[in-house]
Amino acid sequence: MNRRKSIQALAAASAAAAFSTMEAAPMTAIQLHVDLEVDPAKTKTLESTFKNTFEPVIRKQPGFVDVKLLRFKKAMVGNGPGKFNYRLLISFQTEEQRVKWVASAEHQRVWPEMEKNLTGAKYVPWLYDVA
Repeated sequence: MNRRKSIQALAAASAAAAFSTMEAAPMTAIQLHVDLEVDPAKTKTLESTFKNTFEPVIRKQPGFVDVKLLRFKKAMVGNGPGKFNYRLLISFQTEEQRVKWVASAEHQRVWPEMEKNLTGAKYVPWLYDVA
C-alpha cells in the first residue's frame, strides 16, 4: 500500500470512529442566554474582558461546551431587545456543572470584571435545555 492510500484509509477510519462515537453517546446540554445592558462607552472594554479574562477561564471548567458573546446588530422583525445590546451564550453539559461554575472562585473573580461594563438593569438570564 502506498503512502497516499494509507493516509486516506487512516482519515476514513478516524472519521468513521468519530461518527460512531457521536451516534452512540448523544450530547445533552443546557444553554444560558444572558441579555446584557452594556454601557455604550464600555463596549470595547467588555469585549476585551470577555476575550482575555472570562473566556479563557470558563473554557477550563468541567462540563463546559461553548461560550459566545453576541453584539446586537438589528431586529429583523419587531423591536429588538430594547436596552440589552449584548447577549452572552454559555453552554454546559449539565445544569449542575453550570451551577458549580457559578459558585467557583474563578467565576467570583472573572464575572465582576464583566459586570463592571454593565449599566441600568444590567442583565437578564434565560436557561434552556438543548433539544
